[in-house]
Amino acid sequence: MLYDVKLSRLREDYRKGSLMESDFGDSPFPAFKEWMDNALAAKLPEPNAMTLATVDSSGMPSARIVLLKGFDERGFVFYTNYSGDKASDLARNRNAALVFSWLELQRQVRVQGKAEKISFEESKAYFDSRPEGSRIGAWVSPQSRVIQGREPLDEMAASCSGYFKGKDEIPLPPFWGGYRVVPSVVEFWQGRTSRLHDRIRFCLESGSWIKERLAP
Repeated sequence: MLYDVKLSRLREDYRKGSLMESDFGDSPFPAFKEWMDNALAAKLPEPNAMTLATVDSSGMPSARIVLLKGFDERGFVFYTNYSGDKASDLARNRNAALVFSWLELQRQVRVQGKAEKISFEESKAYFDSRPEGSRIGAWVSPQSRVIQGREPLDEMAASCSGYFKGKDEIPLPPFWGGYRVVPSVVEFWQGRTSRLHDRIRFCLESGSWIKERLAP
């Protein structure tokens, strides 16, 4: 039997916080900002890492870690290759889900909504702020496609770097940019003792956020 019985014995009693409905206002965004600020202050590794879940044309879900690069009351922004699997999924089905997991704080945030491409201007402003190597990488990577080893990728990166050397700028690739996940549901989870966790959910209904508590 391959199952490691030790896993079933792992236990941690969560005692680092609690949530009350009165801790939140009428919108989830101020609380999300506070929680992100807490994660940054705690110097957690990759505090802006989030799981992005999409669904392909056959209905098969797919999840991967991406980085949050901006948020406001319009939604949560990440960047990617518009020719990759994420973009292919979202072109067919705009429904997307995000999960932020800050284990050290015993906290989690779940988001459900629809993804939309952001403007060229927003994508370019972010692209121009990236290190040169990351901008080169965006040009040379045929994201999600099968490649014949690492060497061809390194060779393309070297060639692309040489091509752009001495030029005024590395332009934004036409196949690369950002998405904004516009939320309809945002749930805050705080671990509690005896697995009686706190869950406060916001649901968008007719333009207003409805706040409610869920059983763990």
